[in-house]
Amino acid sequence: MTVPAAARSVALVTLGCARNEVDSEELAARLEADGWTLVDEPADADAVLVNTCGFVESAKKDSIDTLLAAADLRDHGRPQAVVAVGCLAERYGAELAASLPEADAVLGFDDYAGIGGRLRSVLAGTPHVPHVPSDRRLLLPVSPAERPSAAATTSVPGHGDLPAGVAPASGPRVLRRRLDGGPTAPLKLASGCDRRCSFCAIPSFRGSFVSRRPAEILDEARWLAGEGVRELVLVSENSTSYGKDLGDGRLLEVLLPELAAVDGVERVRVSYLQPAETRPSLVEVIAKTPGVVPYFDLSFQHASAPLLRRMRRFGSTESFIELLDRARALAPAAGARSNVIVGFPGETEADLAELERFLTLARLDVVGVFGYSDEDGTEAATYDDKVSPDEVQARVERVTRLVEELTAQRAEERVGELVEVLVESVTGAVEGRAEHQAPEVDGSTTLLGAGNWQVGQLVAAVVVATDGVDLVAEAVAGSGR
Repeated sequence: MTVPAAARSVALVTLGCARNEVDSEELAARLEADGWTLVDEPADADAVLVNTCGFVESAKKDSIDTLLAAADLRDHGRPQAVVAVGCLAERYGAELAASLPEADAVLGFDDYAGIGGRLRSVLAGTPHVPHVPSDRRLLLPVSPAERPSAAATTSVPGHGDLPAGVAPASGPRVLRRRLDGGPTAPLKLASGCDRRCSFCAIPSFRGSFVSRRPAEILDEARWLAGEGVRELVLVSENSTSYGKDLGDGRLLEVLLPELAAVDGVERVRVSYLQPAETRPSLVEVIAKTPGVVPYFDLSFQHASAPLLRRMRRFGSTESFIELLDRARALAPAAGARSNVIVGFPGETEADLAELERFLTLARLDVVGVFGYSDEDGTEAATYDDKVSPDEVQARVERVTRLVEELTAQRAEERVGELVEVLVESVTGAVEGRAEHQAPEVDGSTTLLGAGNWQVGQLVAAVVVATDGVDLVAEAVAGSGR
């Protein structure tokens, strides 16, 4: 059935990380500029665009289930088309299309610039030939210094040129349309990754590391502030590499104070730090710059030095604790979180015990515990000494129990601490986040006390109780801005 041009509407469903949220908002801007009407509910749309995640097995399953649910709606009359985009679509392309006929099309990153036309073709019933995936690292020069000019002709989500008519010839040229009106927004620093962790497939489908230019990032920060955003969450696959392809490996230290000075922005938070690249100068800027929250999202993954080498990573319990100590010497109340993988091929009882020793010493606010599973095309998938799935699950449960105890203890240490809460919800209880709590992943703070609090306000409060990693805090009389 051909849908009349005047009736074209589209719903975007976003799965996965904050980087995908930015990509969805880029797609939304492109579609709106091309005359599409954006709607919230798939059942109200002519086309549904599912921005998938292809990171780990559970995320892939969620993406497939979401596509199937949208296809089920289509079979009952609305929408007319269900289209997969995002990491799963880019990673598997034609293979995904063949195995999931319920999706009307599978589009890759190269389709983003012309997304409106692609959707019109799908709705018109024109068959779409899905792409055959290739290693996107090969699309850019090996030398980071040669990438900026080459990136202009390569499809990199979040780095696209504006189509004619989207923005004025002068002034901020932001290719983005907010899909969530809250006081916090992710802001993309860069895309891709040059690291070669043996368990991770992300570089193969996201490509080599490419920084956005500072002026572009600052323009977008000002635009977001104008949209009511008070906290910027800087995201990328590896924020510590920012600027290396622009000729300055310490450019993040320069950019952070400039972002914090943007009128209307009260907090800047950096995510996705690689411990091996987290230099002392960056630690100092994050810990001491007014407006930059002292928050360290460090990708430790494990703490056993021999196992980390098998992961193609670097570090140890001692070096990681030294890094945390350095941050806390500058900002004693600094937040720190990480993710760890258990059950990696060859992981021994001694390796697991070393990870538990590190977690006990580290006093992290939040830890994500993931069980290892083979990822297509990765080096680790070829390793011997695999841990059985049942044992992987047992180790996940064991480390999760320890983490829950340790993070609850860390939260209790904050009782009596003065925090500043960014209000995010005033329906019923007033909920928000303290400086050490990133959105979605780090728990929340319930605000007590009299006050006509509004979403987006920052309220000084004293922590009076905890519930796991969540806090309860009493507002300081007269505070709120």
